[in-house]
Amino acid sequence: MTQAEELRSGKGHRDENFPVASRLIHPRHRGIILAFYNFVRTADDIADHAELSDAEKLAHLDALEASLLGTSTADSVGVILREALAERAITPQHAQDLLTAFRLDVTKRGYRDWDDLIDYCRYSAMPVGRFVLDVHGESRDLWQANDALCAALQVINHLQDCGKDYRTLKRVYIPQDALAAAGIGVEAFGADRASPALRACLSGLSARTAGLLEESSVFASQIRDFRLAMEVSVIQTLAERLVGMLQQRDPLSERVHLGKAGVAATALLGISKALVGRVFSSRPGSQGMVRS
Repeated sequence: MTQAEELRSGKGHRDENFPVASRLIHPRHRGIILAFYNFVRTADDIADHAELSDAEKLAHLDALEASLLGTSTADSVGVILREALAERAITPQHAQDLLTAFRLDVTKRGYRDWDDLIDYCRYSAMPVGRFVLDVHGESRDLWQANDALCAALQVINHLQDCGKDYRTLKRVYIPQDALAAAGIGVEAFGADRASPALRACLSGLSARTAGLLEESSVFASQIRDFRLAMEVSVIQTLAERLVGMLQQRDPLSERVHLGKAGVAATALLGISKALVGRVFSSRPGSQGMVRS
């Protein structure tokens, strides 16, 4: 069987919508985060591969998991991640949860309602943030805020790519009950422009995503590692900006991604927010704890 790495799309960590192991993260943590990213990106590319059958995709995902767990050495990205996790005594469960999500991508084409979609995010997005928190030795008390932010990022991605997902992958992540309430079917995603009904549906889901971001707004201030707190603040600020764009624009016909200048400006705003938050948390009487 072809090695999993040979099925990569060519997309790398600098091509993602949100920062991955940016220079805000301490160098001692970047290696393991990038090992995790390469494993996850490989699995994602397998699940989306245009020339593989569903059975072949599932077989490759199983082989990746075997390399991760040490019952095989066939796929180097799994071996590299396994060794990195062992050095830090970090569980492979986060990576295994993501494999569950990619198997769902292969076998499941739609989501019943918002709760069903958030349950998917439990496997497709939340483990990423949980892993990064574990790498930094942060408390699992932060998982609730992390999960809200990670779910928001995943839903933002689904809203941005709803047309492409339908046309190229035949997947619809937009909840079926939301489409039914708008009186439209999945074929609406095949149009060049969103109908008023679809625009209203997507805007409503953007508003629900904004609610997740309200839940995660305290996340950065709760993180002890200052560099990670800055990265999370940047991601939170980028997500808030994108939700605003999604509430105003049509993802089928308009750009709902930030360009380099927009990302840079929004990142600076996120860093500024983190810095201001730390100034206040470090004042006498504050309960904040800061590590660099």
